[in-house]
Amino acid sequence: MASKKIRRCDLIQQVVQERGGISVGALADMLGVSMQTIRRDLDTLCDDGTMRRVHGRIELAEDRLNTPFDQRAGTNLVGKRAIAEVAAGMIPDGATLFLSIGSTALSVARALHRRRELTVITNNLSAAMTLSEEVSNRIILPGGELRLPDRDFIGEEVVSFFGRYRAEYAVFGTAGVDIDGGLSEFHQAEVRASERMRQNAQTSVLVIDRSKFGRHAPSIGCAITEVDHVICDRPPAAPFAPLIEALGDRIVFSEEREME
Repeated sequence: MASKKIRRCDLIQQVVQERGGISVGALADMLGVSMQTIRRDLDTLCDDGTMRRVHGRIELAEDRLNTPFDQRAGTNLVGKRAIAEVAAGMIPDGATLFLSIGSTALSVARALHRRRELTVITNNLSAAMTLSEEVSNRIILPGGELRLPDRDFIGEEVVSFFGRYRAEYAVFGTAGVDIDGGLSEFHQAEVRASERMRQNAQTSVLVIDRSKFGRHAPSIGCAITEVDHVICDRPPAAPFAPLIEALGDRIVFSEEREME
């Protein structure tokens, strides 16, 4: 494959991962080539099954799309509440924290209802609205376009936004954990936002339920071993035992703690 075509295909993959989909015409304008050239590029990209054409658009294939937010928010409620209680127990009144997008992060926001005078820097609108019920809290949100139906903000503006702040805690989730401990997301913009939060916080806290172990998403982030604390509901399947052993006391299983 020619180098120009490789660069175009890489850019197309990045745009589609960040936006979920884009029209052929918009890609042609963005890359300064003809629509025929873009269509040939798309033939290449669709061959491996990661993308699909839909009515003049290119989109991620259905099995690469994230589950709708309301559906995720309604699953494993007991596990997510247990995770959230442990995470909230780490954060004192008056703390400054980053809070990511996602249904487990939203559960953490709900568990923080007893905290006062928090400064919360987040791109998760639902979490911001939950925490705004306590009037002593300070809530800081990025600008830009709200992604629906997830009710969050993503993109380079959000990465820059998180780069302007420092926090005591970064509480974030992830779409998947690979067998080697790599964290993955459905969009590169989500990876960059989580990384900026982690890097700009004194203490990083990953909140995930057991289902994230072995789940695949296309955009790769840091390794789970780079996170300060991991809170999960229950231990993952046996193949992940070496990874759990490597984490040692940095990982807590919230449902086991409840039974102690």
